[in-house]
Amino acid sequence: MFTGFFYALRRYGLDVSLNEWLTLMEALKLGLHGSQLTDFYYLARCIFAKSEADFDRFDLAFAEYFHDVESVRELPAEFLDWLAEAIQQRKFDRDEVDARFGGGLDLEELKKLLAERLTEQRSRHDGGGKWVGTGGTSPFGHGGYNPAGIRIGGPGRQKSAVQVAAERDYRDFRQDSALELRQFQMAFRRLRNLTVKGDGPKDELQLDETIRSTCDNGGALKLEFDRPRKNDVHLLVLFDSGGSMWSYSRLCSRLFYAVHESSHFKELKTFYFHNCVYDDLFTTPECWYQKSVDTKSVLQGLSASWKILFVGDGAMAPSELLSQGGSLDYFYRVNGESGLTWLRRFAAKSAHTAWLNPIPLEQWEYTWGNLTIQKIRREIPMFPLTINGLDAALHHLMAPR
Repeated sequence: MFTGFFYALRRYGLDVSLNEWLTLMEALKLGLHGSQLTDFYYLARCIFAKSEADFDRFDLAFAEYFHDVESVRELPAEFLDWLAEAIQQRKFDRDEVDARFGGGLDLEELKKLLAERLTEQRSRHDGGGKWVGTGGTSPFGHGGYNPAGIRIGGPGRQKSAVQVAAERDYRDFRQDSALELRQFQMAFRRLRNLTVKGDGPKDELQLDETIRSTCDNGGALKLEFDRPRKNDVHLLVLFDSGGSMWSYSRLCSRLFYAVHESSHFKELKTFYFHNCVYDDLFTTPECWYQKSVDTKSVLQGLSASWKILFVGDGAMAPSELLSQGGSLDYFYRVNGESGLTWLRRFAAKSAHTAWLNPIPLEQWEYTWGNLTIQKIRREIPMFPLTINGLDAALHHLMAPR
């Protein structure tokens, strides 16, 4: 039963085991899906999605297998305008509507009928039983009633799981997606698990271990304690600012905020540079020399235990990375050493050095600046600025050397 759905889940990257699949089959035998597609959607997601990060992949697989209505996502702009404001549900005879649609059209018939409506409809309709509209009994639209329709826009009342999947409310939770503020904060919260454990008594309750031990103990409560983790993380963050980084300014602003709001660092220092590090680092993102510090003095103030995190696209003219005086500032050509030399000094100062790049990983080989990106990668481990990338970078920074 539904073996194609099993392979669709696997195809979209969900690690579905045979035990989980058999669990779903057993749940269906017990009638836990309530004979409704919506309930089946939530039942299956509960079994197969290990975390919120899996919700979007599950939605995509569900929508593919149960034939998502792709045409709904390509409505003409005028249709979207018509559906933007719904009228109140008009009076209707529910028994009559149920008799008319209760037998139900299959999804392919509904899709065909919707395509016809989209070619025929010339104006807004509300309260009717045929056209795409609101507040009526038509199979197409929202804000009304139909036992077997396709909701288009608006909030759902008689929800269909296929439409729930089509909405894809969980795209931002994908592990390979660009980070939003909440994901940044959660990633840095996981940094606690990478810090060292201090000395002293084991007096910190471990909730997950307690639950696991209690289950293993036949349900009898068994508390698990451990020593608290010691906050000894010293972090230096260097942000690329201006130029090509303007495209990622909002993303980097979220990272900056999450870093400074995090309580998992014993000491935190933040500086800015433009394209590459040279003789000076800046204390503000405007990169004014009136608000700068000597890069050499910053390096001298670091011990080998410091973690160093660069954030930038690494894309620049080769001369900016490889030549003396590589800074683009025409009026400031003091830089007697190449940017690459400075990057090597940071990498030599601490083995705990990483680079986060907002350019998608698959573009690093051919995007503008790919030459300098590759050269930087040879000196400093580079990770994409995604949830997985940030996790990998933090693990790299915290790994013992």
